[in-house]
Amino acid sequence: MAERVLSDEAWEAVANILPGKEGDPGCHGRNNRLFLEAVFWVARTGAPWRDLPPEFGKWYTTYTRYHRWAKKRVWPRVFEALQRTGAVELLLYADRLRWAEQAPVVAAENAPPQQFAA
Repeated sequence: MAERVLSDEAWEAVANILPGKEGDPGCHGRNNRLFLEAVFWVARTGAPWRDLPPEFGKWYTTYTRYHRWAKKRVWPRVFEALQRTGAVELLLYADRLRWAEQAPVVAAENAPPQQFAA
């Protein structure tokens, strides 16, 4: 089983601001918490989406949802909420996530990264 990084406190900080939760119009995600764990796994390991462990669900579904959230500018809101909990260290480069210990991804705009504690 892959290591989980999202504490209960961090989950509570973001659960109500995530799209696709129960009560939202349209389709909703089956498990937003598991989805966040999958995204954090990719960010932490630097692995390609295709290597996502099956316990997180289908890699392509996770990849597609991640990019939909990026287009909707969900990630900055998520990380603002997670920043208050101090649970994990992430960098956000033009909507690309990387774990703080990893070498940064070069953003297309060559903009400096925004660092968030999630």
